[in-house]
Amino acid sequence: MLELNGQRLSLQQVAEVAKGREHVSLSAEARARAEESRGVVERIVAEGRTVYGVNTGFGKLSDVRIEPSALRALQLNLVRSHACGLGSPLSETESRAMLLLRANVLACGYSGARPLLIDALIAMLERGVTPVIPEKGSVGASGDLAPLSHLALTVIGEGEAFYEGERLPGAEALRRAGLQPLELQVKEGLALLNGTQAMAAVGGLALHRAERVARVADVAGAMTLEALRGTPVAFDERIHQVRPHSGQSEVASHLRELLRDSEIRKSHLENDPRVQDAYSLRCMPQVHGAVRGALGHAREIVEIETGSATDNPLVFAETGDVLSGGNFHGAPLALAFDYAAIGLTDLMSISERRIDRLVNPDTNDDLPPFLTATPGTASGFMMLQVTAVALLSEARVLAHPASVDNVPTDGGKEDHVSMGMTAATKLRSIVENAELLTAIELITAAEALEYRAPLVPGRGVKQAQEIVRAQVPRLVDDRSMSNDIQKMVQALGNGEFDSLS
Repeated sequence: MLELNGQRLSLQQVAEVAKGREHVSLSAEARARAEESRGVVERIVAEGRTVYGVNTGFGKLSDVRIEPSALRALQLNLVRSHACGLGSPLSETESRAMLLLRANVLACGYSGARPLLIDALIAMLERGVTPVIPEKGSVGASGDLAPLSHLALTVIGEGEAFYEGERLPGAEALRRAGLQPLELQVKEGLALLNGTQAMAAVGGLALHRAERVARVADVAGAMTLEALRGTPVAFDERIHQVRPHSGQSEVASHLRELLRDSEIRKSHLENDPRVQDAYSLRCMPQVHGAVRGALGHAREIVEIETGSATDNPLVFAETGDVLSGGNFHGAPLALAFDYAAIGLTDLMSISERRIDRLVNPDTNDDLPPFLTATPGTASGFMMLQVTAVALLSEARVLAHPASVDNVPTDGGKEDHVSMGMTAATKLRSIVENAELLTAIELITAAEALEYRAPLVPGRGVKQAQEIVRAQVPRLVDDRSMSNDIQKMVQALGNGEFDSLS
């Protein structure tokens, strides 16, 4: 049971809840804070004070004061008018991550919402009511307004939701789950809409996958090194001690472990005319390590965001102050996701170069052309490298940063936006391509290792080859390998290489 207290959540915790593997509750401390914060809002209404988001319009209309009789309609109209998202819906996993993150933000106690609203979000998580949230429409300031509005629609019994495999009207999904729609009170519509939870959910889950890919890339690279009879000298600990980037040292250590006790290495230890390997082999610690650094930085930013108050205005119960600011702005996440996207694309680039060295007879005369025993009659692994190039090219286009873009919105009131949701969805697409390309290297390297038998590769490499072979048989005759690649992606996603990484 994950007890929400507005605390920082790890990507692992977010993923576990999003996938339905961990339950959620609200801590007593968070409930008390939310009640105190709500008390401030109710006193403002009772005293007739004018405060943004409580009894004013929104954005460019913030100077318009709303009469007490219209305050509930104000919140309802806000949700309905802002729910104009388009495109394919987010996955149920991503939408569940949004529910979790929004509940935890409200649990911080700075939103002025009733604890009942947090309970409603948690109940949807626990009962399996998942809002249908279109992925397009957010500019990342004032937060993810359109996606969060679609989440809010389900809370009030409107919009659509997934429930037990069906896509239903929101009210029907709630009814089947034994839940009642919530009637929003003063400020609660705004409390649901202001924030970065869509980009944090999509980008955070993508990062969680990306870090696994980065670790498995070491495994694939070690397999390729063995298949090409490369040298592990470049991974000597002393080299990395004198350039002490943590990611670089971690990758070098990982490679040394994967290559331990290699008979292939012993077979060419003496009388090898080669002095150095190509950069795609020799520089794996430097490149893979830098990618780990980029992904680790992005993870740190997202995990800070999971426990941050991103509303506007913020209610400080201890003083009674209600302060307007810009914590909804997605710049920290947008920049981090763009950085991660660039790093992951570079990881794909070095992997594609290794794939080429395995199959290209112009760069490798020690293995059959395209890893087929009958070149010419058969094409072997020719198209796998072509497919890898296609994946890489797409990733390079997607790696153009979204965070450098800006188009003013809301009549110029919101004159600088983050495009953080765009950065998050682009990162997700790059991660998907990276998983596919890494799967291609795993399959290609496993095939190349067959030509080194009966010599046994390093311990970790041998285990990796066995994992591949459990899913993908050796290529005796040409066949379509699309399903083989998908099987390997599934094995990667299921964590079958985790013990090696």
